[in-house]
Amino acid sequence: MITNIIKDKSTKLFIFLGGFFIANAFIAEVIGVKIFSLESTLGIEPFKIPLFGNEFSFNLTAGVLLWPVVFIMTDIINEYYGEKGVRFLSYLTVGLLAYAFAMYYLAIKLVPAGWWPGSKTDQGIPDMQAAYGQIFGQGIAIILGSLVAFLIGQVVDVVVFHRIKKMEW
Repeated sequence: MITNIIKDKSTKLFIFLGGFFIANAFIAEVIGVKIFSLESTLGIEPFKIPLFGNEFSFNLTAGVLLWPVVFIMTDIINEYYGEKGVRFLSYLTVGLLAYAFAMYYLAIKLVPAGWWPGSKTDQGIPDMQAAYGQIFGQGIAIILGSLVAFLIGQVVDVVVFHRIKKMEW
């Protein structure tokens, strides 16, 4: 039975697209804690846009590199497998991300080996436990907000995609 599933081109494509979809969402969540300067990355001066009495430039989360890929993947999966395929992968992704962050939380709470927190002081990291906690322990509100925003974005994307597709030009 398993060999029949893997031989089916449609199933193999769904597994490939779904895996790529989930991997990109997962990586985007993890790298999203890094904030970078778009202007400095491009080698130009920050724009310093005046807005509401403050100056803003393009400081972005590193997640912006991958979220567009996730939403393009949504449309591709939607085209071939419909709303049910996208919903299935979206809910699966949220469940897996929630599971991953729960495991990160538990890993952060583990008592580190005595030598580990100071093991990278010569490389400028005075406390590995604190660094680990900061990178993998994003605030729970940010994680929940991100997952809710992802799900809302997915549902809206699917609905809009199908409405546009049904329109005659």
